[in-house]
Amino acid sequence: MYFCCSRFCLLYEEFKMDCKKSTEPNVYETDPKSDPDNIQQVYAIGYMPPDPIKPSETWFTPRRKKILCIVSSVCVLLAAAIIIAVLCSVYAQNRTIGSNCKKPCGANGTSVLCSQWCDGKSDCPNGEDEESCVETKACQMTCGTTGICVLYTQWCDGISQCPSGEDEQTCVRLYGPSFQLQAYSPAKATWLPVCYDSWSDNSGKTACQDIGYSMSTYLGSSQILASSSNGYVKLKSSTVTGKLYKNLQYSATCTTGTMVSLRCINCGLSTKVDNRIVGGTFALAGDWPWQISLMKLVGTSLYLCGGSIITPYWIVTAAHCVYGYTSSPSIFKVFAGSLTLSNYYSAGYLVDRVLIHPSYSPNTQNYDIALLKLKTALVFSTNLRPVCLPNVGMPWADGQPCWISGWGTTSEAGSISTSLKAASVPIISSATCNLAPVYGGVISPTMICAGYLGGGTDTCQGDSGGPLVTKTNSLWWLVGDTSWGYGCARAYKPGVYGNITVFLEWIYSQMQTYGG
Repeated sequence: MYFCCSRFCLLYEEFKMDCKKSTEPNVYETDPKSDPDNIQQVYAIGYMPPDPIKPSETWFTPRRKKILCIVSSVCVLLAAAIIIAVLCSVYAQNRTIGSNCKKPCGANGTSVLCSQWCDGKSDCPNGEDEESCVETKACQMTCGTTGICVLYTQWCDGISQCPSGEDEQTCVRLYGPSFQLQAYSPAKATWLPVCYDSWSDNSGKTACQDIGYSMSTYLGSSQILASSSNGYVKLKSSTVTGKLYKNLQYSATCTTGTMVSLRCINCGLSTKVDNRIVGGTFALAGDWPWQISLMKLVGTSLYLCGGSIITPYWIVTAAHCVYGYTSSPSIFKVFAGSLTLSNYYSAGYLVDRVLIHPSYSPNTQNYDIALLKLKTALVFSTNLRPVCLPNVGMPWADGQPCWISGWGTTSEAGSISTSLKAASVPIISSATCNLAPVYGGVISPTMICAGYLGGGTDTCQGDSGGPLVTKTNSLWWLVGDTSWGYGCARAYKPGVYGNITVFLEWIYSQMQTYGG
């Protein structure tokens, strides 16, 4: 964790640092617990995309440049004129044909534009503009690498169209900060809230298991007031057998008038006082109970990363922390429930399985997400608890206050901290983060930026894989996993994190497949 400024520089390479040789000052006063001489040698892991490629030397002479410049200018002007003419022609046709076209919604006399018909959004009061077009929406998904097309009406219909059954795998989900349970309705070709009619804890446990959680972590079901213009899904009977979605049916009404709120695990709790310290601080017990340290032993060298607890068995970390070692889980050890960085040879949790997102790119850091399954379950306490995975429908706004934490280096060439540190950073929109002075367009939808454009507060080497969290509805949610950045705490180079919301389906599918 790094809390002081450094000079702007684009040079980066993977760091392998001796934590006993730092000469850079720490912004904090000396803490005897943070004395690097008290710990064994540990190397911090950090990643960053390669530097921009410098333009190569050109063969052009001044005269050739002048001639080519004139010719190029003429060509560009001609091409621009042609493109403008074509666009104007198309625009004029579209205005003439479609601008005033309307279709009636039904007997209520309401009409909507033709362009709004079958656009995936209900514009008619009763959704008539989306009712008769489900068969024309073509592919909603394809089956893995086979490319087989599955229609909207075939997803979650109880019959596997995909050879591996992907179309029947993700049929229930949690929505929004209230944990509203939704199920996919093939009859309406959309997600609908589950009505509380005939609901029970047995139904709730089944739903949690279908999502990917263990029944043993089930917290409870409750009723929330909500309405749905598209209708609902509800239980066919109070007895549930097999997967929950196969026990549901579409209904235009909900007798109780309430929806199911489902808590599959008691997550997001912290003893932290709700205040923000922009410059960073040493953590207190119970502040960040989901934070773990991940150590990797390669030969005689130790490497440090962070991670976040999401269930008693599952840890979220960064793919680059475990890349190249998915078949060697025995070299990893997880330490949890402590503010002090542990010695690798002290008691910890052994890793049973290492899973990297199949789309991860070590060159661009796209899909920089990995999961660790532990051999033995964590026992939760005040100082050791899971963070909440975000639910669908929880967008993070520009400026949203978040927190970062870890034992990473306190400067770009500095030493790791033996005491957990944390700092407050706001989310920076992708539009801003992709500006030329910042990251110049390399931020993809699988990434999210957080920090200050002026620099000064950031994660650093050794914090990789650790949490970026925010507090909403009195609970803490995992927004991102620490991924990369140019240096640490530099101006116009905020931290970049894996976008957990984008990874939700993959995370839950692994939990479904491997249990726990």
